[in-house]
Amino acid sequence: MMLSLLIAVPLLGALVVALLPRTADGATARHVAFGVSILTLLMSLALLREFDIESGGYQLTEDHEWIGALGVHWALGVNGIGLTMIFLTTVLTPIVLVASWRDKEADPARTNTYFAWMLVLEALAIGVFAATDVFMFYVLFEATLIPLYFLIGAHGTGQRSYAAVKFLIYNLLGGLIMLASVVGLYVLSTQQGGPSFLHADLMDLEMSQTTERLLFLGFFIAFAIKAPLWPLHTWLPDAAASATPGTSVLMVSVVDKIGTFGMIRWCLELFPGASEWASPVVLVLATISILYGALLAIGQDDLRRLIALTSVSHFGFIILGIFAFTSVSMTGSVLYMFNHGLSTAVLFLVAGMMIQRRGSARISDFGGVQKVAPVLSGVLLVGGLSSLSLPGLAPFVSEFLVLAGTFTRSIPIATVATLGIVLAAVYILLMYQRTMTGPLNEATAGFRDLSRREVGAMAPALVLIIGLGFVPQPLLEVIDPAVEPVVNTVGVGDPPPRAPLDLTQQTEGAHE
Repeated sequence: MMLSLLIAVPLLGALVVALLPRTADGATARHVAFGVSILTLLMSLALLREFDIESGGYQLTEDHEWIGALGVHWALGVNGIGLTMIFLTTVLTPIVLVASWRDKEADPARTNTYFAWMLVLEALAIGVFAATDVFMFYVLFEATLIPLYFLIGAHGTGQRSYAAVKFLIYNLLGGLIMLASVVGLYVLSTQQGGPSFLHADLMDLEMSQTTERLLFLGFFIAFAIKAPLWPLHTWLPDAAASATPGTSVLMVSVVDKIGTFGMIRWCLELFPGASEWASPVVLVLATISILYGALLAIGQDDLRRLIALTSVSHFGFIILGIFAFTSVSMTGSVLYMFNHGLSTAVLFLVAGMMIQRRGSARISDFGGVQKVAPVLSGVLLVGGLSSLSLPGLAPFVSEFLVLAGTFTRSIPIATVATLGIVLAAVYILLMYQRTMTGPLNEATAGFRDLSRREVGAMAPALVLIIGLGFVPQPLLEVIDPAVEPVVNTVGVGDPPPRAPLDLTQQTEGAHE
């Protein structure tokens, strides 16, 4: 029951926060929401302690009949991949809540709703990462759209209504396409012994090559929109530019990871043949995402859009590692999902604090900030350097594993993708130079530095970024056993090491 409780606690907490009396500062709602998020984090740490890291299978499983006539179950379970994503969710939620403590609402009475929606989003994300029934997964997958829609549309800024509707339309379209594949799985399972949506039962289904490919596409398109993969990414910059910093963190660092997580959990494990069939195209699309997102970020003048476009590039690396089908690259992708969540959280939160102080999101409206806000400047530098995967910071390890694993599968694809590292250095260092260095902009002369609360909010993410950069093994030990069965399911297997020359033949030739 640990997983069900982990979902129930933030949901009940959200209900309590929503029903609390409205006050001018919303202090009670903020404190209760933060307390609930800390309790959820502690429960996830207990989950980690109960998990046997040497096993690659699903653990802490629950299975309760939900809709018996359709074969739907309330089924939960986690392997190392799902556990990593749940831990990321529970770590980032309290960080976001503390960082959002002073977010100003046009109507202070809506503060309760704002924090309640964040807790609802946390609960739904945990449910998605733990679901082992595809119908249940689909329901929770679609349900995550509701809190995000209101967090963007009701609590965002600028063109928030347009951004919220665009976000909803894109993701609903993907969900409807996936629903067609879910129905297809129901029909197949009914024909082969009885209706079931359980992950273990669906893996044993027999299907023709054409059917497998069609069902795969239904899932993959939905996940590619969520991830987001080029050319289905265009909703993300608009949503990130209109959302509050906290909403952007939960959307990009947590909810968008459902897309890449779903590719592993459902596409590769249920449709291994179709995944191998589609991999050449997916690898090309992922490489385009890496370069396209990076190039657009270089020319971007809006801080929030820049960070969103860098995420398009980073998601390209994650998808590249997944569809390279090597244990090294896929381990790197899962680790990348976690590390990207941390670095992007720091960037979005610092950017939000800069925008709140300056009253503008335009990079050109800043300049020389490090002279008056050295702590803010330092935190932005660490977040930026982690985003460009500087050695010694957590994302470097994951990006290296992705590229190393991809090189063994396709040297041309990996070579082109490596250009993304160079472009990342360009867009991050240009952004830092234009905002933090140079002459002090008159409008930023009174720029105040980070408060203790703001530093404390981001400290856990910074500690993890630096700590996992030097000691990534604790997470790798959780991820590795879960990755190997997925690679074996696809059936491609790790390729043998490539040698530039056959040394054996050379030796034999010399003896002759």
